[in-house]
Amino acid sequence: MPANKIKLEICGSSYVIATTDTEEYVESLAEKLDADMTQMMANTPSASVATAAIITALGYLDELKKSTSGADNMRAQIKDYLEDAAKAKLAAEEARREVERLRREIGYLKENKQ
Repeated sequence: MPANKIKLEICGSSYVIATTDTEEYVESLAEKLDADMTQMMANTPSASVATAAIITALGYLDELKKSTSGADNMRAQIKDYLEDAAKAKLAAEEARREVERLRREIGYLKENKQ
């Protein structure tokens, strides 16, 4: 897929990037970054654009790491649930076979009792 060149404006500076993502998607990322950096600079007037970019990036990395960790935990839980379900299925199958064996045995005993 050919790369799209997209012009973005973040905190008053223009950037052109090449990406295979859609223009709408990349623009939505740039809008969020611009808003977050602008808010950070409004809350800390002494912060430069570079400082705002670094602090915003650290916040995004923190969010990414926590999300990734949460997803890893969910995958581990799902794996455990699937293993438990497989064990339960095997136990149910064994119980079904035992019930069937007992039914045959009862039938045999009834036939031989008469």
